[in-house]
Formats: sequence, C-alpha cells, structure tokens
Amino acid sequence: MTGLLLVGRETPNARGILETHAERVQNRCAIDTVAVATFSDDPYTELHGPLTGIDDQEIHVVPMCTAHTNETTTELPAALSHVEGSVQYCEPVGYDPAITDAIVDRAVERLSPGPETSLVLAGLGNTGAPHHRQVLEFHAQRLRDRTAYDAVRHCYLVQNPTVECVRYNVPTEQAVVVPLFVLPGPETNEQIPAKLELNRGGLAYADPLGNHEQVTTAIQSRLGSRIALDAEKRPVTFEDALATTSRPVATDGDGRRP
Repeated sequence: MTGLLLVGRETPNARGILETHAERVQNRCAIDTVAVATFSDDPYTELHGPLTGIDDQEIHVVPMCTAHTNETTTELPAALSHVEGSVQYCEPVGYDPAITDAIVDRAVERLSPGPETSLVLAGLGNTGAPHHRQVLEFHAQRLRDRTAYDAVRHCYLVQNPTVECVRYNVPTEQAVVVPLFVLPGPETNEQIPAKLELNRGGLAYADPLGNHEQVTTAIQSRLGSRIALDAEKRPVTFEDALATTSRPVATDGDGRRP
C-alpha cells in the first residue's frame, strides 16, 4: 500500500482546502490512499493520533505550504517518527512552476495587467534561512517573463523588503498584492492587509492560493518527483535528511515526548 498525506497548519477552512486537493489527487493519480492532517501549535503531539493510524507500507508526506519553515524542517519531521511504515518526505509545494499560474489567476481576479499596474508577491519570510526568498524570487522572475504587469515586486512579513513599504516601492499608480500562502490564516486575513493599509487605496488584495487547481498540480509534481527519485535510487535529498535526523526533544509539556 502506498499513500499520500497532505499536512498543513490548522486555520479556518484549512481542512476543507486540503480535502479538496486530496480528492483531486486521488482521482488523478494511481495511489492507494490520500489523507489530510492539520495541527495548530505542536505537530509532534497533535499529529500523534493521525500518524500512528496510518497503515500504508509507504507514505509520501507533502507539507502544504509554499516554503520550508521551522515547523517543516524540525517539528513536522520529528512528528513523522510516529509513522510505522516507510516515510518519503517531500518538498513543500511552493517551489513548483505550476504555482506561477495560480498566482496569475489570483492576481487577475482582482486587477488585470496593463499600463501603470504592478504585481506584488507577499510572503512570510525567514531571516535565518533562504527558502522563502528563493521561492518568491523564482516566481517573480517567471511572472516578469510571462505577464504584462509593468513591474513585479516581492515583500515579506518578517524580513526586508517589508510588506508595509510596498506602496512606496512599486513604480506604478496601482498594484495587486498576492499573498503567497497556500492556506488562509492570520497572516493573510489580518497581518498583511493591516500592514498594506488597504483603506488608503491604490492596492488591490488577492486571495491566497487555497484550493486552486494548479496547487493540486504542484502536489502531483512533488509526489512524482519523489517517486522518480526513489525509483532511480538517487542520493539522499534535503527532505530525506530532515525526516531521518529530526527527533522530538524533551519538554515539560504533556509528557508524550521522550
């Protein structure tokens, strides 16, 4: 038995979005089972039940976020130790060409490309690792090559260039900001809109990627790449190393951790 598990942070509508992608993947791919799991604060503790209940001999785990975070490089890999079968840990979906198409659709829903119009990608950011910067820069360059927006910029919540400086950094009279997040949450619903000061006008704000079909395509791509690497017995990937070396640390929490 071979399975796929989509894992994401618990936010409003998160489970419904993940279940939509799971159903599509199940219909499109020759894979035995597809499941979803969410967590709020502590993946190791909260995913204990869902992960120990997996009986597939091999499970492919796809983090449903655009780029690696501390959760996906330490906490989620540690939680995967609950799985009894073989775990193939995949790259997050954001660094996939299909996501560029989803960004375009989200942007056009709010503001069509044309003269004196810019497109801005807003990400979480990570001052200690390059993952978010690499993903945003990858899609920004593809958008410059493939769209008619006068300018394409990017910004972050927790590193420079910051979200609050967007309206001073775009060279056009109007712009559309696309939050580069798969799942909606406090960042997309509250923090980014507040920092953009949308009530001042000039900036349109798009929806997160959510249940866009190209996100499903990106999931299929992550899964296909992982299976191809396994078949060719390629060298260990970054995600392989995470899954085999990350282990839970002792805490003063609920006592489940060693």
